Amino acid sequence: MFVHVVKSKIHRVKVTGADLNYIGSITIDEDLMDAANIVSGEKVQIVNNNNGERLETYAIPGPRNSGEITLNGAAARKVAVGDILILITYGMMTIEETKTFSPAIVFPDESNNLLK
Repeated sequence: MFVHVVKSKIHRVKVTGADLNYIGSITIDEDLMDAANIVSGEKVQIVNNNNGERLETYAIPGPRNSGEITLNGAAARKVAVGDILILITYGMMTIEETKTFSPAIVFPDESNNLLK
């Protein structure tokens, strides 16, 4: 049997942009993506701490060391610049694999979204 488990999490990042006219996705500083083991195109669950919204989209890399967190397309309507988000990805594995697996959990500097 396979179960879904948290693969990675970027905890409490601030929205830096919302681009309604872009074709979908969330742009994430590539340094944050690397630290959290998130790959380009991977499905990401977004939890908005400011308004309770939850949505899913896919990740695209933003410029390194920029702190960029931009919601694109329709998802831009679910956030405001300055909102605090939690970004989560999940993986499927056997129950045996879960016993030794550790997710990548990243706690960036909340003031600028950069790695501490």
